[in-house]
Amino acid sequence: MKSIGFLSFGHWSPQQGSQTHSAADVLLQSIDLAQAAEGIGLDGAYFRVHHFARQLASPFPLLAAVGAKTSRIEIGTGVIDMRYENPLYMVEDAGAADLISGGRLQLGISRGSPEQVIEGWRHFGYSPAEGASDADMGRAHAEVFLDALRGEGFARPNPQPMFPNPPGLLRLEPHSEGLRERIWWGSGSNATAVWAAERGMNLQSSTLKDDETGEPFHVQQAAQIRLYRAAWDRAGHTRRPRVSVSRSIFAITSDEDRMYFGRAGESRDSVGYIDPQTRAIFGRSYAAEPDRLVEQLKADEAITEADTLLLTIPNQLGVAYNTHVLEAILKDVAPAMGWK
Repeated sequence: MKSIGFLSFGHWSPQQGSQTHSAADVLLQSIDLAQAAEGIGLDGAYFRVHHFARQLASPFPLLAAVGAKTSRIEIGTGVIDMRYENPLYMVEDAGAADLISGGRLQLGISRGSPEQVIEGWRHFGYSPAEGASDADMGRAHAEVFLDALRGEGFARPNPQPMFPNPPGLLRLEPHSEGLRERIWWGSGSNATAVWAAERGMNLQSSTLKDDETGEPFHVQQAAQIRLYRAAWDRAGHTRRPRVSVSRSIFAITSDEDRMYFGRAGESRDSVGYIDPQTRAIFGRSYAAEPDRLVEQLKADEAITEADTLLLTIPNQLGVAYNTHVLEAILKDVAPAMGWK
């Protein structure tokens, strides 16, 4: 069984051929696509967060709007860069969005990836402590966020408040029970996957990770998932964690599909540097007729290991076409893979 969702980076540009010319286009079409995805039986609607870019950024207004317009589908992020976040204010935003959706939020967070500007988090008012890196800062923000999500009081009440207080120390409001167990960590390395397991977060593994062994991407990612699950068991958590992987997968069922993605079926893993010190491996895309696509996906070890699959979508091609892309996977691929 696989839970299948879409992951949108929320690009927009005024270029010819794009159906998202503005931020308003992307935001409104994201709501429409989530509704359409729920209608065809998809399990999740996830959105990437990037700053200083013509892409989706501040996630909580969008998540709340999607939550208000849908009734069943999971709503999430993949991922929020914690280097930019005030973790306590984020607890309030996340709690509100989760309550609006009826407890359907699945928040992916991470230390972040290289952004459009140099040390963009400094413009948001954050800087690492002396001797710490920006990655350390992102993880520290995450620890504060996770702790506050538990809903325990920590703030000393004013003896002369504007409104009456409940007894004891005060917590952040609104509190959404159970949200703490629906936080995911976007991990790009084996070590951070283990770190996430130790802290009781679900795991999101994307289409790139640190190239730690030189093996094919899906083999390295499957090993990362197994390390994560072993660390989870050692930590003694009582619930079963969830693990997602992201893939660009297109079932070619029309001439339009072939025009857009016919060449993607020839893609291979690639290696590059996401910063001067980090060699990364980028996973291939999949595009083929459904029968051939099923054969290719069955050979992907990480897809087999994961319980949740996030399909990256070409959001600039519009709601109707992306609904077709998702529906083709659900109808022509998922049953043959035993996912539904």
